[in-house]
Order: sequence, then structure tokens, then C-alpha cells
Amino acid sequence: MSNGVHEIEDAKLLFVFGYNGADSHPIVARRIVRAKRKGAQIICVDPRRIETARIADLHIQLRNGSNLALVNSIAHVIIEEGLCDDKFIAEHSLGFDEFKELAAKYTPESVAEITQVSPEDIRRAARMYATSGQSMILYGMGVCQFAQAVNVVKGLANLAIMTGNFGRWGVGIGPVRGQNNVQGACDMGALPNSYPGYQNVTVPEIQAKFEKAWGVALSNKVGIPLTQVPHYVLHESEEKKIRAYYVFGEDPAQSDPDLAEVRESLSKIELVILQDIYMNRTGQYADVILPSTGWNEHDGVFSCCDRGFQRIRKVIEPPADADVLTDWEIISRISTAIGYPMKYDNTEQIWNEVIELCPGFYGATYEKLDKYVNIQWPCRSRDLSDKGTSFLHKDGHFANPDGKAKFSSIDWQPPTELENDEYPLILSTAREVGHYSVRTMSGNCRLLRNLEDEPGWVQMNPELCDELGVKHGELVKVLSKRGHCVARCLPTDRVKKQAVYMTYQWWIGACNELTIASLDPISNTPEYKYCACRVEKIADQAWAEKYVQDEYLNIRQSMGIELKKIGGRAA
Repeated sequence: MSNGVHEIEDAKLLFVFGYNGADSHPIVARRIVRAKRKGAQIICVDPRRIETARIADLHIQLRNGSNLALVNSIAHVIIEEGLCDDKFIAEHSLGFDEFKELAAKYTPESVAEITQVSPEDIRRAARMYATSGQSMILYGMGVCQFAQAVNVVKGLANLAIMTGNFGRWGVGIGPVRGQNNVQGACDMGALPNSYPGYQNVTVPEIQAKFEKAWGVALSNKVGIPLTQVPHYVLHESEEKKIRAYYVFGEDPAQSDPDLAEVRESLSKIELVILQDIYMNRTGQYADVILPSTGWNEHDGVFSCCDRGFQRIRKVIEPPADADVLTDWEIISRISTAIGYPMKYDNTEQIWNEVIELCPGFYGATYEKLDKYVNIQWPCRSRDLSDKGTSFLHKDGHFANPDGKAKFSSIDWQPPTELENDEYPLILSTAREVGHYSVRTMSGNCRLLRNLEDEPGWVQMNPELCDELGVKHGELVKVLSKRGHCVARCLPTDRVKKQAVYMTYQWWIGACNELTIASLDPISNTPEYKYCACRVEKIADQAWAEKYVQDEYLNIRQSMGIELKKIGGRAA
């Protein structure tokens, strides 16, 4: 994120693209509301009429999967109407002429059929964004979870560069992360191509630095992305196969696309280790389960979505009879047992090792974290006056060797799997405010389970419900080429007739039984937001209700979850 979350409310215009803050990040959504109260204009780009659309000055209800066509068309209008910041482009960027040639093709009229957006609305959005003087883009999984995700991110960056909306307060681009501490995982090197601090594994000088610090020989080869694990289990040659899989704080058997393939790969891996705070679906395939402490039972440092480091402190001790350790203690013991002694007394020692090896984090000491609470990287000085960096690219100086931003010239491509006669609907995954991620934590809260429990809902336009003859709350079958699941019908005019939406945390209504493992070639993120499906009415609702109850009970029993009968129901 180029700017801080706290800057959102000071923007003059918020361009909210594929991001449903009210469900995903209610605290960030409050900043959007505050910006509106301060007079900011809001453009909401989303196929659904989400909460942000209700307060937006302009809601662009585009067709699913048409993101880049719309972004390129907005750029076309900005160029055509002379709304570019020519001085910023000339002094701080490269490649504009090539991009200008590409954008010329994307007239609002030419993309109207692709986007299902009127040319008038595209022109209005372009003018609003380019002329506010202080525009900020916020985007979420509605941008990231496509096979053309990175290209859309680059397209949004084009808009910010060409209008000079970088390098100052209340502008820029904000990817609001889809998961808790995604930023922190990346910061700490949980990526196949980098060490902590985004230091590339293929650079000899960086490799040598970490080898010296850790006293080991390291590979300069880029590793395997998470979403390619099934391929390396099921389809690679014997010498390249993955034979052991260590999973912690993750549930790929619930969260990854095409779950049939994921289950097959998990069942064929020779050793699966699960490290988590509760049992989950992946645990059903685990050979070893390592129970760890929860978020309030250990210390550490957290990275916020806007590059902000914050300390977390232990609130309570784990139950006396719980045989658990912190994640870092478990990893240290395993490392020592397999031949690499790893000894720390506390998390501050680990953090000090991190910041010594990462120039961008160097100044974010525990002393400063205690003093200021939040330190945004880069923070390169130990001087107590250095509080970190709220916004990046100050004065138009970008993080490239020549200091200039690069325009990206990429054509729109349709999603991988389009609807057809057999599967006439678009399925998109979504989120809901009542449960978090795969429900590993929130699903173990009885209050939240009582508010919302299996099998979850499928959001459908009322016209589609009428055509299928299904009513609110009735169980339906949702199918794709890869599998099927059962969910309850939720009629809502917030969605278009051509698309249905499901949340991925449910075990019975597991929409990742349906999603496609088509990956963005750069980020390796799956196309969760688009695959072809159909919805079928279940005639025997009594049978369907019993199926849901029995299946839920079977899954919980297979996971070793203790069951109690409350009023005749498993709880």
C-alpha cells in the first residue's frame, strides 16, 4: 500500500475497486465513511451493490471479469480529454507513449458490451478521478483473485501515475489485504522468491548476506508457490515431487480452489504436518498435528496492510492442561531436531535479527514500537525521531533504479472459464462479516455459530430464484465442472441475474469444490472470482435438511471435535 490507512479519510476522492470493506475490514470501512462525511466523492466499482455503493456518488456495476477493459477505458478518457498531469508524467515516468497507443483502442463505446457499463458512466468516473486533486484507489480481492489480477493492478497504477496521484498525502494505491497479516507474511519472506524484507533470492550479494548471518549454504533458486503444490504432487516427475508439506496457520483443504484436486494431493503426500490453534479440514490429512497458541497467548510483531509494524502482547496464559507452544518455539525445536540449532529466549531477539538483515525495517526497534505504537516501513534509521514512512514515492521518486514509474501496456483478456449452456451462471466467491476466513477461529465461537452456521448461503438475483422456483432459505445444489455443494438460497437484488456469490468458509456449502485452479502467471493467485456454474432446485427439502445435518456431524466427528447434544442438535 503506497499510503496509510489513516490517510483514507483525507482523500478528496476514493476509487473503491473490487473491495467490500464493510464485510472484509469494518474498521477500514469506517475510514471510508469518515472521508464521505468530510466531503470526499466515492466511486464504487463492483458487480454487486455492496455497502460502499449505497454511499457512493457513482456506482459502476460492471460485468464480472471485465476489470482491465474498464480501467483501460477510464485511462482512454483521461488522455482524450486532456486530464493527465503532463508535468508529472514527463518528469517521473517512462513508457507513456506506448501506453497511450494501447489506451486509444479502449473507447467507452468499444468496451460497453464487455463491461456492461454505459459510456457516460465511464467518462464521468474518469473526470471525477482525474480532477479531484487528491484521489486514492482502494482495491481488494475483486481485483486480486483473477487470472489477470496483476495486470489490473498495473492498470490502476497507470491511472495514479498519469494523474500525479502518487507521492503525497491522501493519494496513491491501497491494496487492502484479503487475510490477517498477509502483509506480515510477505514482509518476513513467506514468498517463494524472496528473503525477509523483499530481498530477492537470486541476487548473489543478498544470498551471501543471509548465508553469513545464518551460517548455512542457501539455494538461489525460486521456490514453489502454494497454489502449485497439487501440480508438484500429482503431475511432476519423481525427482521433483513434493514429499512433505508443513502447513501452519493455513487450511488449503478449505481455502484452495478445486478442492477435489487438493484433497487428492494431500492424500498422496508422504508427510503432512499441521500446526494450528484448532483442528481444520487440512488436519484430516495430517500425519502430525502440532497445537500452537492463539493470538492472545503470545507476543510478537504484526504487519498491518499499510506496512505498519505493531507489537502484539500476551494477554493470557494458555490453559494449564493444554499441550501447546508458540509457533516460534515449535519451529525452533523442529529446526534444532533436524540439525540446525535455533535458540531464542523471546520474540524481541527474533525481531532484532529480522531488522538487522532488512534495511527497510532497520529502524523499527521494539523501543520505537513501544513509543509510537505503529511504525510504517521503510524505517531505515534507529534515531527515535524516525517514525517510519506514511506514504511512498515522495516527490515522484519511485523505487526503481532510475527513480521513475513505469507505465504498463496490457490488453484485457476474458476469464479462463466462461459460462455455457450447461453451466450458464458466473460463480464468484465473497466474504461476510460474521465469520472470518475459513472459520478456524470464528467457527469455534458458539455465539457466531448460532448466528450463522452450515451450510451457508448462495446469493442469487430474485429473477433467477423465480425461474428456478426456489425460495429464501431453501437448500439448492450448486455445480461446476469440478464438483458440487449444497447451500441455502438467499434472494437479493444486490446481485445481477447472471452471477451468484458464495462465501468459502463453509464445510457443506464449500464453494471451493466448484472454483477453478486457474492462476495469475505472476502472482499465482487463483481465479476465485470467476468460473461457470449452475444452480439446481432440490425437490425433497426434508431429505436435503437431513443431509446437511448428517454431513456436518460426520465432518465434525472425523475431525475429532467433541460433540454435545443441545436440544437434539449437535453443538
